[in-house]
Amino acid sequence: MTENQSNRAHRLVVLGGGESGVGAAILGKARGMDVFLSDMGRLAPHYADELRERNIPFEEGGHTEALILNADEVVKSPGIPPTAPMVQKLIAQGTPVISEIEFGGRYTDARMVCITGSNGKTTTTMLIHHILTEAGVDAGLAGNVGRSLARQVAEEPHKVYVVELSSFQLENMYNFRANIAVIMNITPDHLDRYDYKMENYVRAKFRILQNQQPTDAFIYWEDDPVIQRQLMQVSTEARRFPFAQHPGKEVAAWLDSNGRMVLDTPDEEVEIPQKELALHGLHNLFNSMAAGLSACLLDIRKEDIRRALCDFEGVPHRLEGAGTVDGVRWINDSKATNVNSCWYALESMPPSRSTVLILGGKDKGNDYSEILPLVKEKVKAIVAMGKDNAKILSYFGKECPSLPIDDTHSLADAVEACRARSTEGDTVLLSPCCASFDLFTSYENRGDLFKAAVKALADKK
Repeated sequence: MTENQSNRAHRLVVLGGGESGVGAAILGKARGMDVFLSDMGRLAPHYADELRERNIPFEEGGHTEALILNADEVVKSPGIPPTAPMVQKLIAQGTPVISEIEFGGRYTDARMVCITGSNGKTTTTMLIHHILTEAGVDAGLAGNVGRSLARQVAEEPHKVYVVELSSFQLENMYNFRANIAVIMNITPDHLDRYDYKMENYVRAKFRILQNQQPTDAFIYWEDDPVIQRQLMQVSTEARRFPFAQHPGKEVAAWLDSNGRMVLDTPDEEVEIPQKELALHGLHNLFNSMAAGLSACLLDIRKEDIRRALCDFEGVPHRLEGAGTVDGVRWINDSKATNVNSCWYALESMPPSRSTVLILGGKDKGNDYSEILPLVKEKVKAIVAMGKDNAKILSYFGKECPSLPIDDTHSLADAVEACRARSTEGDTVLLSPCCASFDLFTSYENRGDLFKAAVKALADKK
């Protein structure tokens, strides 16, 4: 190393200018680094303004290689795949490429409660954060929800962070340590990112366990066959706290014969009647178990745990009521971007064939056979909503030949088809199984526009 190299500031390049990237840039600047941010697209105006206010140089609409390849370290947005040409060039020359979570975790001693899984992770994350804040704990919400971890570490530090982690974020985490790691379940999702190999996706999820120590905790769904198979191949020093629908050896949370959710940890035991929990359905029972166990392990009083699990108001776009029009319930489950998430939504629907189901979007290698029994049992019609619905039309047309299926290519047409197919007492369920990026900018955008369309229907009455 030359004298000039040793004296100059650490050069941090951030790829991607969303909340994650801007947060990393802010933290890098706060730590005295030479920061540069680059985005292939256009930055949202408020993010561009934040960077200018902090005198952080950036570019948008393309990457300038000379300003990126000279980095000492790169923080990559989770949405940028590892196969991206610029990322490949950085890797080839040996430049460390890390995630924003890895970067943020480097500069805090706060306790980390980290949640991943194919389904239920957002609800569980929000539940844990709700319990902690209601109990008076200084807790930040980060990862896929809330403000970026790096931004909070730089400008609004907390004693505990509750962090929702996608497989994309876990890919570039190396030294980060979760004090409490939660895996809700693992079902096929994002396989287009993982060479359509389930084992690659599973390995990414299990990176949440790396660096855990004997004082840490691992909470997981005992009955998930994918998790059980992977546990035969990996090891963790953390204490294990599995949850399940029924009691069993070493299970730490279960539903007893009296319909009570039981949480049993070395220092705490909590019992709550399932009917008193704020969130209903089997999937939400598991979410409540994982959240409750996390709170027990953080020494939250049982009275605070019980109260918070019973007054939680739910997560937007996850089985969210959008309104009732002419006696028809409309449910926004836009966050259901994979098949298993749709399965849980259908599982909570009435047993009679009274559900009009909206499917469609950007397919990620979906296998619809998982929801087929529930579709046959509960669905009276399918409305396909997307640019290309061929796979949905072909699969359900073959497997459910008598089931009405409408092929629509806009939200307005889909809502109109649902209105025509539904009658008083029915439920219209938007639970698409697919990503939103064919017709919408995000699942939130899809859900918000769906709720607005339902409101417009009601306003016409």
